[in-house]
Amino acid sequence: MIQIAPLAHSWAFEAIGTAWRIDAASPLDDGVRDEITGAIAAFDREWSRFRADSLVSRLGEEGGEAPAPADAVAMLDAYDALDTATHGAVNPLVGDSLARRGYDAGYSFVDHGATPAPVAWRQIFSWSAETVRLAEPAILDVGALGKGRLADLVLALVPAGPAVVDAGGDIAVRGVTQRIALEHPYDASLAIGVWSVTDAALCASAVNRRAWGDGLHHVLDARTGEPVRQYAATWAVAPDAMTADAVATALFFDGGPQLAAEWGADWVRMRTDGSVEWSPHCEAELFS
Repeated sequence: MIQIAPLAHSWAFEAIGTAWRIDAASPLDDGVRDEITGAIAAFDREWSRFRADSLVSRLGEEGGEAPAPADAVAMLDAYDALDTATHGAVNPLVGDSLARRGYDAGYSFVDHGATPAPVAWRQIFSWSAETVRLAEPAILDVGALGKGRLADLVLALVPAGPAVVDAGGDIAVRGVTQRIALEHPYDASLAIGVWSVTDAALCASAVNRRAWGDGLHHVLDARTGEPVRQYAATWAVAPDAMTADAVATALFFDGGPQLAAEWGADWVRMRTDGSVEWSPHCEAELFS
């Protein structure tokens, strides 16, 4: 991350298994920090499939109905659109497929084989502003857009003025320009380009992150339970981080560019052969 205008106040911390950094023009005093850490903890208690006491874990074990978290409609409506755009490759009930490949609550990284996510997931899972309901036990995974959503929530808690929230590479920018390096997925010391972002968000996803075993990683095709092989990394810029995060996930599949256009996002993606594609109006500075 390359910042053009330095901001006076900075705070780095670990949460939800990733490194966070907040840079702001306004002070990040103890009250602000407590509010932010409280919001992250509350989000984790609702949406994490890695903790036994979360709403997701309870529904995963028992099914049934529960009061809807505040983010449910925005996040799950976006998942519905992701599933449609990618022809089922992105599915909110992919959690069991990920767990069977080794990306489970205990991080065992022991592969038990490919299992497709439920194709008819809309018949199992429903939601509204009041409730979320699973007709039978199933593991919900919000990894396609959850961290982006949380980055937006955290940015909203940072006092007024220029600020940047970096949630492990999902970066939300307000009131300042941030030049962000696009890390090469096969060599973290290199970048394939730089993208200047102002009052928007950039989110990235790559197969070298959360990778284990024989070619296994966290980006699965829900239709097969197999890790994607065609693309190595994606980057998306959108007005908010949840949208950018969702588009970055969709870009691993054929429907991603169309969804990005519909949602007003620009993008870059690298194939596993090293070739690079980008959206028609992309303003990233890509290196040859």
